[in-house]
Amino acid sequence: MTLKLEVEDIKKSYGKKTVLDGVSLSAEGGSCTGLLGANGCGKSTLLSILAGIMKPDGGSFDIKGAEDGKKPVIGYVPQGTPLIEELSAMDNLRLWYDKEALDESLSGGVLKTLGVDTFLKVPVKKMSGGMKKCLSIGCAVASDPDVLLLDEPTAALDLARKDTIYAYMSRFKSKGGIVLIATHDIHEIEFCDRCYLFEDHRLSDYDYNGDVHALAGLMR
Repeated sequence: MTLKLEVEDIKKSYGKKTVLDGVSLSAEGGSCTGLLGANGCGKSTLLSILAGIMKPDGGSFDIKGAEDGKKPVIGYVPQGTPLIEELSAMDNLRLWYDKEALDESLSGGVLKTLGVDTFLKVPVKKMSGGMKKCLSIGCAVASDPDVLLLDEPTAALDLARKDTIYAYMSRFKSKGGIVLIATHDIHEIEFCDRCYLFEDHRLSDYDYNGDVHALAGLMR
């Protein structure tokens, strides 16, 4: 059975301000889905709800088809840095991995792919933005998630770090996982197999045809 994420009629308000008003979407295993829209439109709020950090006011979501009937696992990387600044990369990783899994990942797994093995002794507070992002993703996927939620994963990163993260997302997709990203980045949009656009607190299908100006006009 193919993995599938189904989001139905999610609602969220902050006081009198409506952020999500009946948001629905679907995504299948082996795909990357983009969430597009202006700043403050609700992209990050939706990801927080799907990650279980925030409760919706209404609606539901479900992940079907996880292997061996196991409970589906979600990995989440927010815009900010969910790391302990005073600790090194290695010490942060030890909070997420057991020793055997950590050694395996550093030698030829996810952490190797992300290049985390090259800065294990560096404290988070001394890392570049790209290093922090790669480490954050490495921590988020320690539990071998079925769905990966990324909030602007390559924002402000150099080309080398972007390429590293794209390579990992491609690998995650190839193994049947679902990637869901909130983004403004054209390269990320082009990477997506399907996109949704926030309009009036809801989502509609959006087929990006390469016209950046038209997309920019819709995101004002």
